[in-house]
Amino acid sequence: MNRKVYVFILLTVPVLFSCHRKAEKVRTNLPVSVDVIIAAKVHFPSSIEVNGETLSEEMIELHPEISGRLTYLNIPDGAVVQKGTVLAKINDADLQAQLEQQKVQLDLALKTEQRLKELLAVNGINQSDYDAALSQVNSIKANIKVLDAQIDKSVVRAAFSGKLGLRMVSPGAYVTPQTLLGTLQEADNIKIDFTVPEFYANLTKVGNTITIQTNESDKKQTAVISAIEPQINVASRNIKVRARLKDAKISPGTFVKVLLNKDEEGIIVPSNALIPDATSNQVVVIKKRKAVFVNVETGIRNADVVELSKGVNSGDTIVVSGVLFVRPNSFVKIRNIKTQTMASVPDSNLVSK
Repeated sequence: MNRKVYVFILLTVPVLFSCHRKAEKVRTNLPVSVDVIIAAKVHFPSSIEVNGETLSEEMIELHPEISGRLTYLNIPDGAVVQKGTVLAKINDADLQAQLEQQKVQLDLALKTEQRLKELLAVNGINQSDYDAALSQVNSIKANIKVLDAQIDKSVVRAAFSGKLGLRMVSPGAYVTPQTLLGTLQEADNIKIDFTVPEFYANLTKVGNTITIQTNESDKKQTAVISAIEPQINVASRNIKVRARLKDAKISPGTFVKVLLNKDEEGIIVPSNALIPDATSNQVVVIKKRKAVFVNVETGIRNADVVELSKGVNSGDTIVVSGVLFVRPNSFVKIRNIKTQTMASVPDSNLVSK
């Protein structure tokens, strides 16, 4: 190779490399064009969606109190019964015989007590003799009360007016207190139990109205919160709430969606303006023409928008497009200033964070 050519190459390569680095540096320092919004608090209605289940106002399992053979069974599947209706009866022949025996003894004891009382009045007997007879009368009466209670336990009655479930036994079966005869429910009034995060405790006040919806129908119904569990679950940090829904055609046990209505005022940004991180969420705020990454806390959100509850203030300039190309403390160029309108905040699809 010609010596002059070799020297030329040695002198040219460093110059070209230097120029390339300068060009890269120039391109790196060029400001990134972004779209922004000016943070401002807006007022918007929203709702928090949680899961719930429906329960009968009253519901019991029917069990006998004593063991024995069923001599009477009146549990038609799905029948409506009134309070006090006899649903089942267990064989109590031995108890009835003992009761009859005690009644005979009581009759004799009463006659004896009456004769001794008359003799006592004329000092014909000692007081102790009369007291023994009176004690015998009271003892037999107590035995009769015990037998009456045992006989009453042999009868299963409807504790309240309601609808029977499916019959689980047949007449003549031998049953124990563990045997399930059926169920009884008061299905006219429905309770709804659901849990909400502690963060939304202010939405669960007794008397507040909630909206519910089942999977089978798009129709929405309203219920009123009637009670709140005073103890917050220490494991899940949730609060258990109960509401009541009257005159509703919903079967007990139905899964429902519960919507807690709320009025919000906060800063809303498009979801793509949020930068998710392993430990926190961030947005890019422009200060003195430079990009500053700010940690924020989020509130309610949907697929389009998210609420920034902490980290930014009204008047801050927040980057909403071109976020991926922005680097910390790099210069940025504002291309468009977008406005935040209520049209971008659907009032029925917002969910908890």
